[in-house]
Amino acid sequence: MVKILAGLKGEGKTRKLIDMANASVKTADGHIVFIDDDRRHIHDVHRDIRFVETEKGLLANYREFVGFIFGILSQNNDITHIYVDALSNIICNICDKEPKGEELLKLYNRLSEISAKEYVEFTLSLHSDVGVLPAELKDALI
Repeated sequence: MVKILAGLKGEGKTRKLIDMANASVKTADGHIVFIDDDRRHIHDVHRDIRFVETEKGLLANYREFVGFIFGILSQNNDITHIYVDALSNIICNICDKEPKGEELLKLYNRLSEISAKEYVEFTLSLHSDVGVLPAELKDALI
């Protein structure tokens, strides 16, 4: 399952994502990973959650991000949840490429395949106006 938490800057997406990750520590049957573009929230995330920091704009497209995810999954086959904050900062301009949202839709579809095969739940935080997201992603919005 892939869930998307989208909204404009300042709407509280990061706080909600951190709260979701911390709450999942109590119910998860495996390990949890929290990916962020900086270390600002490292102390807000529960100590049992593996915190992974990336550089802003580190990855050029969704394919590189999928490779990054496979690298994380290869290190531990007990991962059940992956939370990604500021996806728009981690993958360069994922929402701004033309046609609008095509890269995001491809990423969503690929993560859905990985989720089904590896039994991992993804929750993504995205800096984007909900109204401009592809219609295919509306069911994934939380």
